[in-house]
Amino acid sequence: MVGAKAHSAGPGAAPSASRSLKSMTGYAQARATGHDWTIRISVRSVNHRFLDLHLRLPEGFEALEPRMRQKVREHLRRGHVEVTLRYEPSGPAAIGVNKEVAAGYLHGANSLREQFGIRAEPDLASILRLPGVIGPPAAAVESEMSQLEAMAAQCLDEALEKLDRMREEEAAALRDDMCVRLASVASLGGRVRVLAERARPAFARRLESRLKELLGETALDPARLAQEASLAAERGDVSEELARLASHVRQFESILAASADVGKKLDFLLQEMQREANTLLSKTPGTETEGLQITELGLEIKSEIEKIREQVQNIE
Repeated sequence: MVGAKAHSAGPGAAPSASRSLKSMTGYAQARATGHDWTIRISVRSVNHRFLDLHLRLPEGFEALEPRMRQKVREHLRRGHVEVTLRYEPSGPAAIGVNKEVAAGYLHGANSLREQFGIRAEPDLASILRLPGVIGPPAAAVESEMSQLEAMAAQCLDEALEKLDRMREEEAAALRDDMCVRLASVASLGGRVRVLAERARPAFARRLESRLKELLGETALDPARLAQEASLAAERGDVSEELARLASHVRQFESILAASADVGKKLDFLLQEMQREANTLLSKTPGTETEGLQITELGLEIKSEIEKIREQVQNIE
């Protein structure tokens, strides 16, 4: 079909080579037109652990599927992706009747009438609404398939490039939100460190007081008291957890700033951060003022990490 044109970046447009952070959520569409047909391609993507690709093509376009799948895989690494191609004939082709298809439906209907003794005649209007009856003959589509395939590839390139831009914009918003929450985690960890240092001498004094209550007039052995205080302090020491938490925050920020296709790495780091927060809470001593404050801060850390993890679920 001479004179066909496409609303896209141009024939042979290369797929986007951008390696910036991308969300897995987005939608885009593009179209290409000829003298008596229009091709529309839409691409919809949502988050998924792997690349879960679904193509919907009209009858007669099955040969395009392998190349379309390959092109989508070159752009997307993860996500539940739905690609829909619509072929819309116009002019005389749009109202053509595929007589062979209609005859097949009529033959099937008449066979059922004879087999079950049905007197009602087939409804012509209903037959015309059946799939494949109205539209261009398969031979007409096949005769233009090489051009249709080229235009479909060009159209898919445009849709995928639009999708990439949308995914990058959403990922930028997600990055900003996660950076704010990472800063909050770091700040809360610093406050826990201060409280933990403050709690050590107070904890030793409370231990001594408790032992005196239990032993009554019996004299306390200073060496034994120091040993018990040291053991108790070691069991409640959260410095290692705080150090690892701070390290994970720095790693997360580094990956977030410099990489693409990092959703799984970020999710793993968040699991490690949540583990450190849980251990911190399990070591928090008693119901004293410092202990209650550390518990409150630890729960805030866990909440921020969980909110970051919700955002990471959308990162490719």
